[in-house]
Amino acid sequence: METNFKTIVLSDIHLGTKGSKAKEVVRFLKQYQCENLILNGDIIDGWQLKKSGSWKRKHTRVFNRVLKMIDCDRTRVFYLRGNHDDFLDQVLPLEIGNLSIRKDLVYESMGKKYFITHGDVFDNITTNLRWIAYLGDMGYTFLLWLNTRVNHYRRKRGLPYYSLSQYLKSKVKSAVSYIDGFETELCKIARSKGCDGIICGHIHKAEMRTIDGIEYLNSGDWVESLSALAEDHAGNWQLIYYNELDFRKDRQQESKVVPLQKPAFSQMDTFS
Repeated sequence: METNFKTIVLSDIHLGTKGSKAKEVVRFLKQYQCENLILNGDIIDGWQLKKSGSWKRKHTRVFNRVLKMIDCDRTRVFYLRGNHDDFLDQVLPLEIGNLSIRKDLVYESMGKKYFITHGDVFDNITTNLRWIAYLGDMGYTFLLWLNTRVNHYRRKRGLPYYSLSQYLKSKVKSAVSYIDGFETELCKIARSKGCDGIICGHIHKAEMRTIDGIEYLNSGDWVESLSALAEDHAGNWQLIYYNELDFRKDRQQESKVVPLQKPAFSQMDTFS
């Protein structure tokens, strides 16, 4: 499978928390080369670091890897602010060589424009009712702790990984309704900005589909689904899941990808 991409998008890594899969992120980034790496929010979990979180060496290694991509591969890195790393508001916007830290991004590729944002700005709970968002974060942290115990039990019995939160999201009517509304509203924003698609994260649900003529792409997360969006040099987007990669000594791998329904784009390479 292809290992050299035009653009890779990662979001919701939540460095500084126990649930963050920092080692897996580094291993993933070592497998691929890209012209553009977009870190789309909640890369560092400032909320948890203020409470019970802790910064470890494995978290630093993620940024060491990103810096090496900038230095050795001349990768352009765009770090977009999320709600958990809202401390970046103090330095936005910031440009240092091939590193750009900003709030959002309009990405033009193959004749199409994509509005890239973490997604929390369109979430009334995180923007207007911060205390409810903090409570929800505590509940999600507990769910991840419980999920770890459940999967430890499953591994001992040779069973595959199972996500409690993804199961609950798919079964709880209000959660399903929230996700549907979130996706629809983001597509409306993309249309209002004259864009053909929206690329986001925030809700930890990897997705690729078309909503009312707008391409909706969500890169998922690196706490549970361990997923990323990747665009090849022909402009085709796909989802790559870490748990479905075959890491071999020759650095070749096989991955299950989800092809975009409309793969025909034209070549452009500008950001605004």
